[in-house]
Amino acid sequence: MKKPAFRKKPGTPDTARGAGGTGTFDGAPAGAAPAAPRGSGAARTTRSLLAAAVVLAAVFGIAELRKPAAPAAADRATATSAQVERTAVVCPQPLQGLTGATTLTAYTPPGAGAGDGTAGSGWISDAAAPAAAPAAPAAPSAPATPAANGAPTPAAPAAAVDKNTAPADARLTLAKPGTPVSAPAANSDLAPGAGAVATGALAPGFTVTQTTTVTEQRGLGLSGITCTPSGTGFWFAGASTAEGRTDYVSLVNAESTAAVVDIKLYGDKGLIENDAANGITVAPGSSQSVLLPTISKGQVADLAVHVVARSGRVGAALHAADGSKGADWVPASADPAPVQVMPGLPADTSAAHLVVWAPPEDDADLKIELSGKNGWFVPAGNESIHVKAGMVASVDLGKVTRDEVAGLRVSPSDDKHPTPVVAGVRVDRAGANGKSDAAWLAGTAPVGARATVADNRGGGPSTLFLTSTGEAATVRVTASAGTGGGTPATKEVQLPAGGTVALPAPEPTGLNGSFALTVETVSGGPVVAARMLALPTKDVPMFTVQSLRDDRSTVKVPQASQDPGVVLR
Repeated sequence: MKKPAFRKKPGTPDTARGAGGTGTFDGAPAGAAPAAPRGSGAARTTRSLLAAAVVLAAVFGIAELRKPAAPAAADRATATSAQVERTAVVCPQPLQGLTGATTLTAYTPPGAGAGDGTAGSGWISDAAAPAAAPAAPAAPSAPATPAANGAPTPAAPAAAVDKNTAPADARLTLAKPGTPVSAPAANSDLAPGAGAVATGALAPGFTVTQTTTVTEQRGLGLSGITCTPSGTGFWFAGASTAEGRTDYVSLVNAESTAAVVDIKLYGDKGLIENDAANGITVAPGSSQSVLLPTISKGQVADLAVHVVARSGRVGAALHAADGSKGADWVPASADPAPVQVMPGLPADTSAAHLVVWAPPEDDADLKIELSGKNGWFVPAGNESIHVKAGMVASVDLGKVTRDEVAGLRVSPSDDKHPTPVVAGVRVDRAGANGKSDAAWLAGTAPVGARATVADNRGGGPSTLFLTSTGEAATVRVTASAGTGGGTPATKEVQLPAGGTVALPAPEPTGLNGSFALTVETVSGGPVVAARMLALPTKDVPMFTVQSLRDDRSTVKVPQASQDPGVVLR
């Protein structure tokens, strides 16, 4: 059988043997000296191998003879903590309609940052892929300039783009830790998402909050969200495609490569299969809003949503709007776990609706508990919930708080049968005139050493909800200086074991503008926390609730030891 012929790419020089081109088969340039005899090359190869073996033996021997000093016992047992040097988060598209207004606020708590406390930069800009350094041009892009001696001076190459420097079109820049900065987001119904970056001393604890007010009937309400890092997986509980609901998944790609995303929807009958929900491509530096009814099948009252990036990374968020009944961001839930805690139920809750998803591997039997001022208790009439494997279950809790603030927890009814779940709860507040607004809470992680929420307003609209899920705890709350001035204020709060405390947020003295709130666990706990911002507008009791999560301002650096065997690998 004849061997297949290989076709030459057009424009490729004929350098193969017998092609009649200017090169030779082995790649040596034409006119080069003849190759050395085969035997000579073999000898040189043998000598090179022997020399390499001698060097390796010498290096290995020295490494064995000069062993490193034994590290201290404490160093072997623990890793070293180091401040983060760069923090990047993504804010979703501000789904604000044609008349809504959105504010972006950035803040870094003061502390032991990098350098002398002043180095570093921070900014927010409309989502755009980080620009790569330009490739060297094949020819000068500008004519050469004659030098004094008559020799031409090549044109200067284009400068590489520094992804750690604020772009010229940044919406805001953060100058120093301890003072927040606010700026409006882009206008219109097609405003893009935003990317935020902080480096150096501004990186540890860098936090960005996005707040939107909409007064038109479609999407009426106050929507708030703490911007999150890009990732590959996000869970949301509490979405819906029922009549009157307009729920979107916002996808923002602030990376330099495209991302391919799948959106998985789960209802009371399990996974909702729809090819339109798979393989969604999000180009670098772009934003997309996906309307849930376009990837669902019919109306489904309660949904769990799993956003999965099969390639690349995105920022993902879920916005829910229930006509004139309220709107807000549904926060991303903590990863599936047997116990989920949702802080932030206001005392005047007029309705609460719990939504829980269980994995396809197992059913979940869960007990429902509230954390009141004296500890955990089971609400009468709503003691438990059963969730079938791979499905979503829900329960109406009504006015479950009974004029007291609370946190909500779901946990296994049988400790020997823990099933990891995702949970969220919708909270409604009604005004005297019957108008209402809604907010969504999600399972959250403890505040840990420190957590922050920005964009708090003066005059008392901000309320902190603090719940100690374990033993009694002491928490330190600090109000920063305002965007326009003010002196920070600090307050310590005692929490009973399993109890919830709500307090009006302390405000800085001489406040001008908005401010940030930082919560630190001093002792005890763990503690979960949420901030409610209430801004009544046009007789509507508008509010939004954001949980506070550990700002991860430090990372663990593992201890390293010398390994002489690495030279042989």
